[in-house]
Amino acid sequence: METNNSEKKVSIFRELVQPFIDLGKTSGPLLGLNISYVIEGLTYFGIVGLLAIFFNQYIMLEDDWAGWMVGYQTAGITIAMLFLGATVDWIGLRKSLLISIIFLFFGRVLLTVSPSLGSAGLWGTPHIMSFVGITGIIIGYGIYQPACYAGVKMLTNSKTSAMGYAMLYALMNLGGFLPGLISPPVRRNFEIVGVFWLYSILTITGFAVIAIFITKKALAEAVAKAQAEEPDRSLIEKEEKEEEKQKMSAVEKLKFYLKNFPITDARFMFFIFILIPVQTLFAHNWLTLPQYTSRAFTGYIRENFEFFVNLNPILIFILTPMVTAVTAKKDTYKMMILGTFVMAAPTFILALGPNATTLLTYLFIMTLGEAMWQPRFLQWVAEIAPKGMTGIYMGIGQFPWFLTKVVTALYSGWFLMQYCPADTPPSEMSTETLWFIYGLIAMISPVALLLASKWMKKGFKTKAE
Repeated sequence: METNNSEKKVSIFRELVQPFIDLGKTSGPLLGLNISYVIEGLTYFGIVGLLAIFFNQYIMLEDDWAGWMVGYQTAGITIAMLFLGATVDWIGLRKSLLISIIFLFFGRVLLTVSPSLGSAGLWGTPHIMSFVGITGIIIGYGIYQPACYAGVKMLTNSKTSAMGYAMLYALMNLGGFLPGLISPPVRRNFEIVGVFWLYSILTITGFAVIAIFITKKALAEAVAKAQAEEPDRSLIEKEEKEEEKQKMSAVEKLKFYLKNFPITDARFMFFIFILIPVQTLFAHNWLTLPQYTSRAFTGYIRENFEFFVNLNPILIFILTPMVTAVTAKKDTYKMMILGTFVMAAPTFILALGPNATTLLTYLFIMTLGEAMWQPRFLQWVAEIAPKGMTGIYMGIGQFPWFLTKVVTALYSGWFLMQYCPADTPPSEMSTETLWFIYGLIAMISPVALLLASKWMKKGFKTKAE
């Protein structure tokens, strides 16, 4: 009996560790992609976590307009993926990444200098210039993120892909945690504009990483290696057939794209759109949590609110690879139901009131739920995409994320003004009501997924057909 228990423990340990070992044997271009994603996680989350406050303090916008401007960036990125996600399919991974980072750099610089370009206020020159800067960031990310996930698909095989997607997601969130350490001292000495300058400089570093690690030669060798080590030979044959499809004229390619668009698949569309309610919690990480922690709290939490706002990313970095290793063989749909429930339910903990215990408990449990379903969803979208269409599938799969950001940005500022207004003592706020309502909204996703289980499983895809 003891021997059986020991063997079982060894088996569990091997199952947990082996995906990390397999991924560790992958190529230089995948390493470069991951390093770039860490840098972009740092710059993206670092800016977006301060963006509403930036518009309050420097552009002189009220909470509602500040929320709409943040929503323009976050929602704009997602809609840009819909139109620009195919860029990687058409011009290749390396060019797509380099072009996207150029747009990101100039957009961030213009956003940073905008307060010095005239008189602040609604539709003043600084407001307009910050709008243009954010537009550059939108274009950059519309190309960058689908390209990264297409890159993981190119550079991994069926043995390493699950951990490849999980690590990419986790590493961006590692970058997302770092602003919590970097931003407070820089902000105290050089204000928010100084923080934005730092992130603009880091964008150049990300460009250098792509240029050095993802050369044409290294990329070709890495793709060939991933295919050569594919344990499922049937997938290789399928890839070869798909290669033939790519030797088509532009008109033929367009017809192929239109024929394979997933919008006619009712299950696909239901699956991606029903995630909108739980995804509102992502949007509240930058639309509500920065103001909530800097207004409803006192002392250490208020003074270092960036640290608490950015705890979610470091927890994702720690939890996602472990959760993925344990659940990689679990049914995708069941993991989506369980993960969205675990993410949504702890929102009601914040309805108990603002204190360190409720805040930290919410952040940990919510993040555990996110780690259970979000990487699996991104992997699922990439893997059901026909070859040469991964970028556009990622764009379409993320379209509901666009709607989430738009809708959440429309009401988050109003809720803040009603339940967590600026320049009001915490004792006079009603943040409990705010989070209770947000919890009810988030719970729609797991409940709907559960109710639709029987219908969804009849034709649920797991690989490209």
